[in-house]
Amino acid sequence: MEIASLIKKANLKIPKENIKFNEPMNKHTSFKVGGVADCYIRINDIQELKQILNFALENKIPFFILGNGSNVLVTDKGVRGIVIQINIKKFEIIDNNNLEKSEDIQIILGAGNKISETAQKLLKENITGFEELAGIPGTIGGAIKMNAGAYKKEIKDILECATVIDYNGNVIKLNNQDLKFEYRKSILFIEKYIVIEAIFNLKKGKSEEIKGKMDEYKKNRIEKQPVEYPSAGSTFKRGNNYITAKLIDEAGLKGYTIGGAQVSEKHAGFIINKGNATAKDILELIEYVKKKVYETSKEKISLEIEIIGEM
Repeated sequence: MEIASLIKKANLKIPKENIKFNEPMNKHTSFKVGGVADCYIRINDIQELKQILNFALENKIPFFILGNGSNVLVTDKGVRGIVIQINIKKFEIIDNNNLEKSEDIQIILGAGNKISETAQKLLKENITGFEELAGIPGTIGGAIKMNAGAYKKEIKDILECATVIDYNGNVIKLNNQDLKFEYRKSILFIEKYIVIEAIFNLKKGKSEEIKGKMDEYKKNRIEKQPVEYPSAGSTFKRGNNYITAKLIDEAGLKGYTIGGAQVSEKHAGFIINKGNATAKDILELIEYVKKKVYETSKEKISLEIEIIGEM
């Protein structure tokens, strides 16, 4: 029985408008490419998530967890099974009365909170410590999974703990150490956990200083990164003893194009969609860049983005 029939038969308590079949994934990823997902479900709370996890496991249907789609490349053949988009949102200052007494502030954020929107809310509350991350185009859940970072600050530097759910519906609390953060990596790449919400350690600040920092980082990002084109952010990971974008540049690859995919002329670490790229174009360009960089520097560069879907 196909997924659509099984889901209709299951009578899930999820709003019908949040369940879509044969959904084009180019609508849900920052690369703006990719084929259809058999089923795409937006999840707004933990009960909905438990339902769909149980349904998928019972019916042996594969599933993939998606945040804001800003660090993934979906293949042209699309995704078999269910794409579960986490839209669980929360913004809570713990013990708000403490704001007047202490410099230290803890906030609870939902996994589905967009980082950019969160930064604006923190600015309004005069809370500092998040400014460097404000331009990351993802959600809190995705940022925790990959230990996202910018301007010498990473999620691990401000995260107290995360509440996660395993595929069997068990809710677990993991502290910072439990998450085993590394560069663009955490235990969430290995263990079958999905972030629901997290507590962050921040500080009281002054709005003009917070805004000044955010504006400075935004200006720097616009000047140095190809934000005007669809991409998945930095395509390749930084090396232990080298800057990957520098190696790509030295290999003469800035501006190199395959189909509609291009190595950005502004920042060689970004592969961009010039407007009509396919996932195949991007994948071929990735392999070409890896090959040429190895030829010129003998370094094996690796991906920062995640590739999902049928190859």
